[in-house]
Amino acid sequence: MGFNSGFKGLMGRRSALSIHSKLTLYKQILKPVWTYGIQLWGRMKQSNTDIIHRFQSQVLRNIVDAPWYIGNADLHRNLQMEIVTNGIGKFGKKQEERLLHHVKVEVIHLLDNSEPVQRITKKNKPFELM
Repeated sequence: MGFNSGFKGLMGRRSALSIHSKLTLYKQILKPVWTYGIQLWGRMKQSNTDIIHRFQSQVLRNIVDAPWYIGNADLHRNLQMEIVTNGIGKFGKKQEERLLHHVKVEVIHLLDNSEPVQRITKKNKPFELM
């Protein structure tokens, strides 16, 4: 997941856009790409989460032209950007709420974890994202 050269020209260090505009572009274009995948991945491996987190940090560093000695935690906090793992947990809670209030009773049974279900693949239920 490299930082594409097309976006680098638009959101990179030498771009004429303001930081606010660059962050808006990130939130409207790039962030939905990886958040869409959360629904498909279920509970991801930590290495996949790390890849997305590195991508996010790289984009944020380019947006503000942050020097190497600024930590990623400081960068996220100062830009008020949510860390990837927090976003995944939030999505899991939101999905669980949607399922709890669904009109079809069968959908609510998806949240039932009282008995273990054997699965062929390692797909997990939405509440396991939290």
